[in-house]
Amino acid sequence: MYLIGLTGGIASGKSTVARRLYEHGAVHIDADHLARRVVEPGTPALAAIVDRFGSGVLHPDGTLDRAKLGELVFNDDESRADLNAIVHPAVRELSGRLFAKAEEADPDAIVVYDVPLLVEASVDHPFDLIVVTSAPRRTQLRRLVEERGLDPMQAAARVDAQVANTERLAVADVVIDTDGSLAHTMSQADALWFRILDERAARA
Repeated sequence: MYLIGLTGGIASGKSTVARRLYEHGAVHIDADHLARRVVEPGTPALAAIVDRFGSGVLHPDGTLDRAKLGELVFNDDESRADLNAIVHPAVRELSGRLFAKAEEADPDAIVVYDVPLLVEASVDHPFDLIVVTSAPRRTQLRRLVEERGLDPMQAAARVDAQVANTERLAVADVVIDTDGSLAHTMSQADALWFRILDERAARA
């Protein structure tokens, strides 16, 4: 198995790159999706969240009210750290199981782990390559406003709540510049794919 950690700031083109690698044949595993799975009703993580934050963070049907929980932790570093200490280990355990499953199905699998918080959560899987998508702050803000309908204040708060891009770039093996055209982003993703095939062949 060849394991890629794919990260980048909000609205930095990460999903576009992940989708392109998936089209080439990579197995795509999305950390945001896993973070929702590990807090489904009946999970130990959801029970731990209720213990810490109270039953007010649940919808009447017993599912997690993410908006309510978000309000509690957004501006409170200690609460956010407590939440991360519950969710991140659960996501790490589930992602590890999914990697093993992908490798069992195909020992030559190329797995793209799409993980926005790779730096913040100190995600330490044994990656063969860390890929960072990068766009300037003004481009991220414009995309959040134009494509996702956020108002400029909300967009700025979302971007500024994330780790600085310099911290992501510090761990990158490959940087994909997504500030240009879609075709430019796609051609960089294509080049990355062929580089990975070459590296995998060299290993074999």
